[in-house]
Amino acid sequence: MADKKKEKKFTKKLLHKYRLVVLNEDTFEERFAIKLTRLNVFVIVSISAILLVTGTILLIAFTSLKEYIPGYSSTALKKQATELNYKTDSLQQVIALNEQYYTSIKKVLSGDVSTVQFNRDSIIDATTIDINQIDLQPTREDSILRELVDKEDKYNLFESATPLSNFVLFPPVNGVISEKYNIKEKHYAVDIAVAKDTPIKATADGTVIFAEWTVETGYVIIIEHKHNLISVYKHNASLTKQQGDLVKAGEVIAMAGNTGQYTTGPHLHFELWNEGYPVNPTNFIDFN
Repeated sequence: MADKKKEKKFTKKLLHKYRLVVLNEDTFEERFAIKLTRLNVFVIVSISAILLVTGTILLIAFTSLKEYIPGYSSTALKKQATELNYKTDSLQQVIALNEQYYTSIKKVLSGDVSTVQFNRDSIIDATTIDINQIDLQPTREDSILRELVDKEDKYNLFESATPLSNFVLFPPVNGVISEKYNIKEKHYAVDIAVAKDTPIKATADGTVIFAEWTVETGYVIIIEHKHNLISVYKHNASLTKQQGDLVKAGEVIAMAGNTGQYTTGPHLHFELWNEGYPVNPTNFIDFN
């Protein structure tokens, strides 16, 4: 019975009506009045709190105010971080290229690089040989060595016996030949005019034996192939291979450019050498 009385008393308090009146302080005139109960006040306060919390969550979730709350990431900051990452990668590449350049300069200053006189940017300067001053008679040791090599080549199943005339070469680039192969002017190469950053491809399978920056011819890459064949690519804007890399025919090894002192525009200076002698590349490759 006591619990029921307490419950009725509590319910009566919740439903007991009150009057909220707003008066004019000077005239005591009633300006506004509203009837309330404790239950109404509790319901209104609860609904107001729920609406306030919901509105705050929506305002933070769908506006830029969330950027000022710890733990939330900013879209602008993400974009800026991505741009800085790209810039950092580009700077690392520039630093690597500068280090290669400074290494080449150090070699020259310290005397590690031997000087060789040759025409323009040819890899080797051809020399005039008087055939009458050379003794062509083979010595006994030379005859024995030749016979031994002939026997090894005869029974060697892994070495191709294809002559150089039947050796197919892949065109490193397609374009117009701006300067032809000319022995009289000691230009042991063909210059092919191409657009900057045109992919330069390996003319055949081989091994990169040189990939470095030079002052006269810019970025140079040299590949050694079968049959004692060497191909040279000069004035590149950049190199994609390093010394010691194995390359396949048609694989991109550099990007065409206009680097070095001996250049007047974007082009590829391409040379072929066989057993130490220059070869006309147009005899084996169609650049058109």
